[in-house]
Amino acid sequence: MSKLPREFYLREDVIQISKDLLGKFLFTRINGKTTAGMIVETEAYMAPDDKASHAYGSRRTPRTEPFYKDGGISYVYLCYGIHYLFNIVTNYKNIPHAILIRAIEPKEGTETMLKRRRKTRVSYGLTAGPGSLSLALGITTKHNGLDLAGDMIWLEDKGIVIPEKEIIKSPRVGVAYAEEYAAKPWRFRIKDNPWTSKAK
Repeated sequence: MSKLPREFYLREDVIQISKDLLGKFLFTRINGKTTAGMIVETEAYMAPDDKASHAYGSRRTPRTEPFYKDGGISYVYLCYGIHYLFNIVTNYKNIPHAILIRAIEPKEGTETMLKRRRKTRVSYGLTAGPGSLSLALGITTKHNGLDLAGDMIWLEDKGIVIPEKEIIKSPRVGVAYAEEYAAKPWRFRIKDNPWTSKAK
């Protein structure tokens, strides 16, 4: 096991970290069940200037407080009252950068993922989309602010490096309200990977 070191998250370039996360493995051990998948899609959020970020304009609320801590912790929130979205906080204290994990390719604990998703067979939709992957991995707002070097949610490097030419860059999903930031190409996907989400 080679967990990602704290230094991985404490870098300043959230765009680079978003690309570097592709090919890394996201693990959870929740209620005695271990599940894992390879990250195949991410989105970068770069507050305080980014109008798509919850921390735009240095907004601070009880919900956004994890944004302002040192990188390497989780930021989990409930979207539309339905979906839990799992983000990774990066950079140093009081610089509110974060990366939304949008899709993973299942690698371990698939039976547990199927039960959580109430599905009977594995399909690409099992862990494609941030709400789907959180449900499959058992992540909820109870896991907000967790240290990602701990034993409940962590990331591992298994030596997979995705070359720049294999990374698709496109605008983020569902941020049309973000004015000039809506078109920023800050969504990153592994080219030709069938497990990425299908953005409308």
